[in-house]
Amino acid sequence: MVYTAISILLFVPYVLLLVFYRNAWISIPQPTFPGRDNIELPFISVIVPARNEERNIEHCLNSLVLQDYPKQLFEIIVVDDHSNDKTVAIVEFVRETNLAVHLVKLSEYTRGARINSYKKKAIATGIGYAKGVLIATTDADCIVPEKWLRTIGNCYLSYRPAMIAAPVRFDIPPARNFLERLFFIFQSLDFMTLQGITGAAIHRKIHYMANGANLAYTKAVFESVQGFEGIDNIASGDDMLLMEKIGFINNIRYLKSKEAIVSTYPEPTLQKFLNQRIRWAGKSSAYSDKKIKLVLALVYLANVWLVATAAGALFFEISLFYFLILFLVKLIADLVFQFPVGKFFGQRKLVWWLILLEPFHIIYIIIAGCLGAFGSYSWKGRKVK
Repeated sequence: MVYTAISILLFVPYVLLLVFYRNAWISIPQPTFPGRDNIELPFISVIVPARNEERNIEHCLNSLVLQDYPKQLFEIIVVDDHSNDKTVAIVEFVRETNLAVHLVKLSEYTRGARINSYKKKAIATGIGYAKGVLIATTDADCIVPEKWLRTIGNCYLSYRPAMIAAPVRFDIPPARNFLERLFFIFQSLDFMTLQGITGAAIHRKIHYMANGANLAYTKAVFESVQGFEGIDNIASGDDMLLMEKIGFINNIRYLKSKEAIVSTYPEPTLQKFLNQRIRWAGKSSAYSDKKIKLVLALVYLANVWLVATAAGALFFEISLFYFLILFLVKLIADLVFQFPVGKFFGQRKLVWWLILLEPFHIIYIIIAGCLGAFGSYSWKGRKVK
C-alpha cells in the first residue's frame, strides 16, 4: 500500500505535467513576419562574453557579422573575461575588417577584484557600452543562423516584448566511437527537454526558464530592474534569474522560429558535462518562483523513487514489479513529450535513443541535483562554490 500511494503521488503529477508541457509546446505559434523596411527595425546590440574561447570565437563572430540585418542597425560587443589564450588576438583580427565588432576587456573594470559571477559582470559591462534598443546575448561557442537578428527584430516590432527567449540546439559533432556518440546524444536529448519546457512554460506563463545563449531584452527593462543587482553573487543565472526579475508582467515571449535557432555543441568530456549541469542546477536555490521549485522537486523525487524502487527489488519481489511499471510510465511520458520538440529542432530521430539512455538519465538527474545543491564546480578554469 505504501509503494502504491507514493508511486501515485509522484508519477500521476509527473505524467500530467509532461502532458501539459507537450500541449503547451505544440500550441506555441511559429510566427511568420511581414517584410519590413529597414528603417522600422530596431538597433540591436549583441553581447558576447568570452573567456578562453580561441577555438570558437572566430566561428561565432563570422556567423554574427554575416547577419541578414542592416549593417548600420547592429553592433557586436565582445567582452573578454580575463582570457589567457588567443581570444583577444582573434577578436582584434576580426575587428580589422568588421567595424561592427567591438572589444571590451573586463579586466579594466574588475581591477583584480574577485567576484563570483564574471559572466554577469561581463554582460552588464557590455550593456554599458551598448547603443541598441534591444540587447541580444549569445555565447562565444555558439553559431547563430543568418536571419537570427532579423527574426528577433521582427518579433520585437510585432509584439513589443520586454524579453525574448529563443531556441538553442546541441548539434552532434563527429565522434571517435559509439560510446562517445551516445554521450553526445544523451546531452542533446537532455538539453532538448530543457528547451521544450522553456518554451512551454513561457508560453503559458507558468514559470521562468531561459538560456543566455539565445536571449534578448530591451536595454530599458534591464536598467529598470537594476540589471543583475541582487543576483550577482550567484555564478550562474544571467538568464533565468534575470527573467524572474523582469517578470511576466513585462511581456516575456518565446520565439518559436527555426530561423532563430542558435546552435552549439555538447561538452566533450564527462567532467565538463557534469560541471556544466552542476552550474545550471546550482542556481535553483536562488529561484523566488515557487512553481519552478515545485517542478524541480517533483522531477527529482520521481527519479529518486525509481532508484529506490530498483534497489528494493534486491530484497522484495514486488519492488521489481513496481520499478518496471514506473519506469515504463516515465519512459512513455518522456517520449510523448520529446517527439514534438525533437521535430521542431530537426532531431526527432534522436528521441528514439531515449529508450536506451533513460536509465542513465535517471541516475544523472539525482547526481546533478545533489552536486548542484551541495557541491562546487570548475568553470572556465575557476573554482565556483
